[in-house]
Amino acid sequence: MKARADEVKAEKRRGKKPDPETEVLAKIAEMPDSDRVMGERIHEIVKANAPELSPKLWYGMPSYAKDGKIVCFFQAAAKFNARYATFGFEAEANLDDGSMWATAFALTKLTPADEKKIAALVKKAVS
Repeated sequence: MKARADEVKAEKRRGKKPDPETEVLAKIAEMPDSDRVMGERIHEIVKANAPELSPKLWYGMPSYAKDGKIVCFFQAAAKFNARYATFGFEAEANLDDGSMWATAFALTKLTPADEKKIAALVKKAVS
């Protein structure tokens, strides 16, 4: 929450919003190596498979929005000293599958199979 409050304050001080993609890439670049590598790859996957999503910081995390509403996000393991990073989806994601479906995935690394699954989920989320 503090990160989001800082984001809003910074926007007000500058009088205009900085380029959101530049902010997302800068946040990813600050991450420890294991998180940074996954964050960079996820950014590439989302941009390639859902170009209609706009990158933006959300509570200090790289996220991707459609019409201003968050669809998916990447949470670095280091953010909460967790043993895994998280790739998650918000309510705007079109992932409904019956009465129960996954909205977040734990990541310790990204394999080619993982990348394909994330690409398919992102495509479905914006469909």
